[in-house]
Amino acid sequence: MKDSPPSQRLLSLDTLRGFDMFWISGGEEIFAVLAKVTGWSWAIFMAHQFTHPDWNGFRAYDLIFPTFLFMAGVSTPFSLGSRLEKGVPASELIKKVIQRGLILVLLGIIYNNGLFQTEWHNMRYPSVLARIGLAGMFAQIIYLYTGKKARWIWFAGLLIGYYLFMMFYPVPGCGAGLLTIDCNPASYIDKMIIPGRLHLTIHDPEGLVSTIPAIATGLMGIFAGELLRTSDEVVSKNNKVVYLLFAGIVSLLVCLVWDYFFPINKNLWTSSFVLCAGGFSTLLLALFYWVVDVLNYRKWTLFFVVIGMNSIVIYMVGRFIDFAYTADALFGGILSYLPHPVEAMGEVIAFIMVQWAFMYLLFRNKLFLKV
Repeated sequence: MKDSPPSQRLLSLDTLRGFDMFWISGGEEIFAVLAKVTGWSWAIFMAHQFTHPDWNGFRAYDLIFPTFLFMAGVSTPFSLGSRLEKGVPASELIKKVIQRGLILVLLGIIYNNGLFQTEWHNMRYPSVLARIGLAGMFAQIIYLYTGKKARWIWFAGLLIGYYLFMMFYPVPGCGAGLLTIDCNPASYIDKMIIPGRLHLTIHDPEGLVSTIPAIATGLMGIFAGELLRTSDEVVSKNNKVVYLLFAGIVSLLVCLVWDYFFPINKNLWTSSFVLCAGGFSTLLLALFYWVVDVLNYRKWTLFFVVIGMNSIVIYMVGRFIDFAYTADALFGGILSYLPHPVEAMGEVIAFIMVQWAFMYLLFRNKLFLKV
């Protein structure tokens, strides 16, 4: 098989995106049910990994959100870089970048509140989609208007600047240097400037202030995307894998050191969290790129590609379509004759099958939500 041209869509990226989204669209329930009905220690461990820490710390479930933002960054050199090389001016591309960011913010508001279902003062405006939209938008603006060296300066500046702000900004009644849910600069400023309600009343994990370091997550993806888009004659595919592995390991090592001074915390999207999540995301990208695009093992990818090609749909659709009801209508009768442990696992698998079948219909008919 011939090497793919640099601008071609990466199958490994769509596969990884689908793998990432699978775990928040029903996949995590596999381990939760296994742990409950079997009591197996490894299943209990995995089920625990698919929960969030109360505040500081890091578990596998914390990786899903930043990995999606990271992958948005990876795709940037392929989508925007190819157009820049064709002579499309940055001033024209930025309109699309801003439009996409604002549409994601709007979709996030709809996801949180429905359409005209929530009173204005009770609406929650921050969201996962809004963070992806805003952080990805600003990361892409940096990509469009700066060179490679300047992007690294922006990356370091965002992480160090956020650290200095969070550690030295004095919160009234709390002072400086506290990073509790009750006393931290990000939550304090979010409460002052964000209308409506915050997710945790006094704090929102997708607040505006903590979106600033999330831009660095998008930039990490852009750095990886620039490497992957480099001609194979300049950097071989195997060397790209090695560089990604090295970068991921270095990121994790720096993250562990920084954790002593600035704890890993997804709620605050701390700089150490950026490096921790970014390091693991880079290692996952290296693995998927090596297996799919270097070794060309591709037959297994369809299941995840179907999800990854419509990632925004799979995230939002469960809010508006009751797949559990459909799965029970189709398979509930048969499953009721099985032993309880098998029935419980069967319900999870049935739910995943029905949801995937819906996504496959969209995929087969080339119906993709492009933002």
